[in-house]
Amino acid sequence: MGQQTDDKDRENILHWVKTTRAAYYATGPAAEKRANEPLQPLPSHLAVDVKKAALGEKLFNDKRLSADSTLACSGCHLYEKAGTDNSRFSEGIRKQFGDINAPTMFNAVFNVRQFWDGRAADLQEQAGGPPLNPIEMGCSGWEEIIARLSADEALTAEAGTIYADGWTVQNITDAIAEYEKTLITPNSRFDKWLSGDDAAITAEEAEGYRLFKQYRCASCHVGRSVGGQSFEYMDLKADYFAERGNPLNSDKGLMGFTGNQDDLHRFKVPNLRNVELTHPYMHDGTVTTLDESVAVMGRYLSGIPVSDGDRRLIVAFLRTLTGEFQGKTLTGTPVER
Repeated sequence: MGQQTDDKDRENILHWVKTTRAAYYATGPAAEKRANEPLQPLPSHLAVDVKKAALGEKLFNDKRLSADSTLACSGCHLYEKAGTDNSRFSEGIRKQFGDINAPTMFNAVFNVRQFWDGRAADLQEQAGGPPLNPIEMGCSGWEEIIARLSADEALTAEAGTIYADGWTVQNITDAIAEYEKTLITPNSRFDKWLSGDDAAITAEEAEGYRLFKQYRCASCHVGRSVGGQSFEYMDLKADYFAERGNPLNSDKGLMGFTGNQDDLHRFKVPNLRNVELTHPYMHDGTVTTLDESVAVMGRYLSGIPVSDGDRRLIVAFLRTLTGEFQGKTLTGTPVER
């Protein structure tokens, strides 16, 4: 009787998971046979205001958004490095460094909130942060940015055709956010597999994906961007911070934004799209290989040690997540292990 009850409960739970995924997580490109997977294909594009996005692209690449006109948003989020700079910590103006790793801007539109600590609700709010951060772009206020942009007659005229009130912080960040909606990387080999092409990934890579789910990686790394949907404790199963040593202010995680002690050491789950190109890893940038990343996640998040052989297979799967930008395979340097 007990076994029959357990089986029935399991059946009911799996049915609930399947219907919930279909209602809230499944995306159009997914093949029917893969619609119940915790990961889903990226769309080929999102609807955007083309004129706003074009202006936003110019602003994203404009060094005048920094105090000394030496650093644009793209200075830390390089297109040729998969939206990162492959550095532990990015260099701001006047050779200053913060203490948190810069995440990729690609596929950020799918995040539930922005920044590791979630302090920005959306892309527009996120775009307003770095220009005024004293160790990043270092401006004293939006007035000085607007003054520099206003001196550019052609760009100001372009902005005026889009926004009736011209240059404002709301309009600048709105344009940048609209542009960032275009920074998605569909058509990875794994996307093609999810869309029904069984030959898009190898048997070894498919086994790596099975293990990815078995080791509970897909409990947090879910959805279209394979992450970015929740905030999780970095020290859930073991004390990552004590074992790492060298405390950082950024170790507070979500608590740094909410002030809630219960949020200490909770971080936004990073998206794993193009992950072979976005090294180093973790909020502190201390992990330099995919192999080590999988080991760290097994120890501190899942609480399940991952064997050498299983790590190799999971890493093989993770490499299938590299997608395309503007119809070409995303550029960058793949991590060796």
